[in-house]
Amino acid sequence: MAEENPFVVEMKSITKKFPGLIANDSVDFSLRKGEIHALLGENGAGKSTLMNILAGLYQENAGEIFVHGKRVGLKSPKEAISEGIGMIHQHFMLVPTQTVTENILLGLDEPKFVMNLKKYDQIIRKLGDENNLHVDPTAQVWQLSVGEQQRIEILKMLYRGCDILIMDEPTAVLAPQEIGVLFETLRAMARSGKSIIFISHKLNEILEIADKVTVLRHGRVTASDILTKSITKEELASLMVGREVIFSINKQACRRGQEVLSVKDVYAENDKRLPALNGVSLHVCAGEIVGIAGVAGNGQRELAEVISGLRKVTTGEIHSKGLDLTKAPVRKGIDEGIGHIPEDRHHAGTAPNLSVTDNIIMKNYNHKPISTNWKLSKEEAKKYAEELKKQYDIIVPTVDTPVRLLSGGNLQRVILAREIDNMKSLLVAVQPTRGLDVGAIEGIQKMLLLQREAGAGILLISEELEELVNLSDRIYVIYEGRIMGEISNGDIRKIGLMMTGTKLEDIAELSEVGNGVEI
Repeated sequence: MAEENPFVVEMKSITKKFPGLIANDSVDFSLRKGEIHALLGENGAGKSTLMNILAGLYQENAGEIFVHGKRVGLKSPKEAISEGIGMIHQHFMLVPTQTVTENILLGLDEPKFVMNLKKYDQIIRKLGDENNLHVDPTAQVWQLSVGEQQRIEILKMLYRGCDILIMDEPTAVLAPQEIGVLFETLRAMARSGKSIIFISHKLNEILEIADKVTVLRHGRVTASDILTKSITKEELASLMVGREVIFSINKQACRRGQEVLSVKDVYAENDKRLPALNGVSLHVCAGEIVGIAGVAGNGQRELAEVISGLRKVTTGEIHSKGLDLTKAPVRKGIDEGIGHIPEDRHHAGTAPNLSVTDNIIMKNYNHKPISTNWKLSKEEAKKYAEELKKQYDIIVPTVDTPVRLLSGGNLQRVILAREIDNMKSLLVAVQPTRGLDVGAIEGIQKMLLLQREAGAGILLISEELEELVNLSDRIYVIYEGRIMGEISNGDIRKIGLMMTGTKLEDIAELSEVGNGVEI
């Protein structure tokens, strides 16, 4: 990518306001031909808003946009596509029962009357081969892997003539091997003259794939057009959150105690009454963090819910320290001190319109001294909330503040304070750092390690593979509701293979002697 390549996008002094919020405050952003330019920022920094403006989904309140040197007004995604700008969203918009070709042609004016699918299959196949996006045009979407589905979304934009692609958190749903394939594809596309904007919060990936990076914080640019080869991960993190971030995790040796969770041959259904867990067996001991790795949608949420009593078990057994929880109500798990951090902190983890105090006492409102003889003491509840606010460093003006006004990091601290303070031996943590900036992630991870050192058993379910490897003492890999194997040495290559459906015993012969793998 030559520096003298012309600009294909110039966004000048872009301002976007929402009621009570300035999402973008006079933001400048530029993209050159053949460049992969990363847009980095913490949650709520304004990066998605800025790109939604470029994609025609939002309209700016002030500022100018130039595409290939021409000033444009992008009033809709259709207008953006006509200017060669396409956005590939994190959550795909595909029709599962239609073929690849049918999905790509969906919404276009052509063909108007008779569709010669074989002709278009050949066109799509050629387009895929030219751009290293190999996928069978005749396959139905439901038959394809997540990585292949992402290729369809990219092909949709290329078929429509887009040469400027916005990738919104493109690796969030991919296994490590699929990420490698995607990066090879993006580099090839950039070499062919395509320009790519890469939105991500994963610093390692940005340094690996991007030529340049622009950083947003609180709706403003804190650094622009930085060459990734001239900056470190630590410097990027500091620009993003405004302070030094320590990435090294000081984890003490595992002191494994008694078994605090036993899951034996558990089957369960998802919300559509389709099989979600297919004979899952695992265990967690006191003093260890056990990770669950897998691409999103392979039964992780259902596993957490059956352990916490939120979902019925079809068959199988769940025990905690000898107590049968297989068909126990949620209240029994709470009374036994099983903590549960749900993946959705806004709708499942908290009651948004209630105060910090009300959310913190949700699990012990009926215990002394908060309540006596069914009478709630507001004074004791507030005192308890103030203690946890201080202990867990929850930044909020007052504990009477509704939690909907808190940042993602502080909201997660409210949940952690409630769950950890009421936990006795087991914590089920689902995506505890999802959507948080590196500073908030650092704090949450330290809390989990402190609980491990204090003797708690933690089941950590996360789609952040680096986080799992760094925090976990053992990792189970789940695929289509089945456990593919157990890894105790953080072998990312093996974990990645299992995340795409390969059983550990099938790749065992590739392992070197003494690699620490447990089956």
